[in-house]
Amino acid sequence: MNGSVRRVAITGMGAVSAFGEGAHVLWQGLRSGASAIRPLRHERAADVRVRVAAQVPESFDPTAHFDERTLPLLDRTAQFALLAAREAVAQSGMAWDSDAAKRRAAVVIGTGVGGENTQNEQARRLYADNATRLNPLTIVRVMPNAPASQVSIAYGLRGPAFGVVSACASSNHAIAQAALLIRAGLADVAIAGGTEACFTYGALRAWEAMRVLADDTCRPFSANRRGLVLGEGAGVFVLEAMEHAQARGAVLLAELAGLGMSADAGDIVAPDPAGAAAAMAQALDDAGLAPGDVDYVNAHGTGTLANDPGETRAIRQVFGPHADRLAVSSTKSMHGHALGASGALELVGVLGALREGVVPPTANFTTPDPACDLDYVPNTAREMPVRAALSNSFAFGGLNAVLALKRA
Repeated sequence: MNGSVRRVAITGMGAVSAFGEGAHVLWQGLRSGASAIRPLRHERAADVRVRVAAQVPESFDPTAHFDERTLPLLDRTAQFALLAAREAVAQSGMAWDSDAAKRRAAVVIGTGVGGENTQNEQARRLYADNATRLNPLTIVRVMPNAPASQVSIAYGLRGPAFGVVSACASSNHAIAQAALLIRAGLADVAIAGGTEACFTYGALRAWEAMRVLADDTCRPFSANRRGLVLGEGAGVFVLEAMEHAQARGAVLLAELAGLGMSADAGDIVAPDPAGAAAAMAQALDDAGLAPGDVDYVNAHGTGTLANDPGETRAIRQVFGPHADRLAVSSTKSMHGHALGASGALELVGVLGALREGVVPPTANFTTPDPACDLDYVPNTAREMPVRAALSNSFAFGGLNAVLALKRA
């Protein structure tokens, strides 16, 4: 990375996940190696073949967090994003106390699906109930930019604000775009991350039809893996120009040092290891890291037959002999595949590894797959120094986004 480019620090994080509310709750769950995958909760669970999911606990009550004026405007996806943003901003200690500061603050939130709960409910009213009038707030709840817009409104931030939609890479793409805004001098601070909530009957039926869902649990890289497990939640972070964070005495969680993005430009669903490798190599180069500088890779690790060996080959291609010394784990084995929110939930795990020197495990690991021959930190977290780490996100559509982080 050019030395004249502004460095980017992470100073706050927040999350809502299948472990509950709070980034600390998510991190403790990941560190413990516990799985938040449970039997599917849905009013039509008996009608689908989906048996397990990683859902935000049933105790989640939006009325405890949003007033009666605000709540009608918010799909579940936006609710999660706002809660995670509140936590991240509180931890960062940021206070925008002038119009000038608010104009120098950006918001970039990714989502793979958008306001699916609202879309599903209004479609049911239209086609099943033959309603002639839909909720007038349908559009503002459904639109994929709603989470970013609601966060911008909540803090009165008037800098660049937009949504990013790139399926399962949405979070990492959003965080990368926020970092680029800071690097380019278009913002000093950014709230960035991803959110998803799509446990609707329509979405469950659609995923069921793809035949990529596990019927028991998610066990990435194992020979007997049976597919992915859907999840939901949000992860949101406060990013700052390094000099901005240091000037106000902020606690630095990590440095977001490098970004890598690529497109396979091939099959719409089958991953291409060359595309994943290109994004990882670009992130390393952008961060000024040699392969041997990296201690941990948070893998995309979906638990599908196609993803895991392909990602393994890509890691070997990029890291060469050092691949055998890497700790590699998939936290989707614990918080599920939260689609557009996945990268953000995983980044909480990466920040925990950098800060505490504990690498979260790949839970549910059983018999190794000969085609997956790296150190996947099976089942139990590992205490080890982590100087730098990569966080991988690879999406349907052949879209790849990788973040490189350094210990602060």
